[in-house]
Amino acid sequence: MKKDIEIPIAKDVHVVIAHEWNEEFLSKDWNAYIINNRPDPIEMVIVVTKGFDDERKTSTMRHGLGTIAAKGFSKIEVLQEEILALDNEFFVTFFAEDKLFEKRFLFPKYTIAEKGLEPLPILDKQGILPQE
Repeated sequence: MKKDIEIPIAKDVHVVIAHEWNEEFLSKDWNAYIINNRPDPIEMVIVVTKGFDDERKTSTMRHGLGTIAAKGFSKIEVLQEEILALDNEFFVTFFAEDKLFEKRFLFPKYTIAEKGLEPLPILDKQGILPQE
């Protein structure tokens, strides 16, 4: 019974945090992106985000992103400076290959910082990769 249940593994889909210039506010912002590094599009993409620690938590945010092209990306949200002191979780659900995939990405508190910047795939920007 249980052995017959196939749980697909979500590969080549990533959530990253980019540090980029905001022309409107003349400052650098932290922006969350989802990257589809798969050879096929992903459909009905939903991202649920929240920040938390032992004493505090943010509101749960839900983002319906639709379809993301193969080797493409989509912006999820801007991260306010205050929530960088919290663990930030991104739970991604999408359809591909006629199957439902899901994956959790976690950015532990204080890891979203300039000292951890590295090149991000597909985006051609500097940013933070999640803890795997």
